[in-house]
Amino acid sequence: MIRKCEENDFETILAIINDAAQAYKGAIPADRWHEPYMTKEALRREIQQGVDFWKYENRGEMLGVMGMQNVQDVTLIRHAYVRTNSRRHGIGSKFLRFLLNQTTKPVLIGTWAAATWAISFYQKHGFTLVSPEEKNRLLKKYWSIPERQIETSVVLAEGKKIPATRTRRQ
Repeated sequence: MIRKCEENDFETILAIINDAAQAYKGAIPADRWHEPYMTKEALRREIQQGVDFWKYENRGEMLGVMGMQNVQDVTLIRHAYVRTNSRRHGIGSKFLRFLLNQTTKPVLIGTWAAATWAISFYQKHGFTLVSPEEKNRLLKKYWSIPERQIETSVVLAEGKKIPATRTRRQ
């Protein structure tokens, strides 16, 4: 069952993110990796900045989390993680399909360029990599991340219309 997370899910969200993020160790550049991968403060900041977390539960146990964040004219899928011992059971696919049905806006996903398994997963679900130039523009427009993370990330876009490549000069 997929449901929106509540305040009392905070510690479990954090535990799932930090458990599942271990898969990225070695793929994320060493200067961007830290332990824990996400701190309580960072998670609170993400929630305060509008990331709505959803949970995938089975028999009362939370097995995965995925965040959605509406930013301007797009929806971002953020922090998509499934517990290590629950991977490869279709949870991510069910989760992604569910969340895509929650928005009519174009959907963008950012991930680490070296996380080839994550990129393949999203491509399998109809997302396409944008060009390096478009990636830089989108990451600067819709995310608040350091330049080093922009350099080492990719953006995938869903089939719906992607916001215009150029912004009008004022």
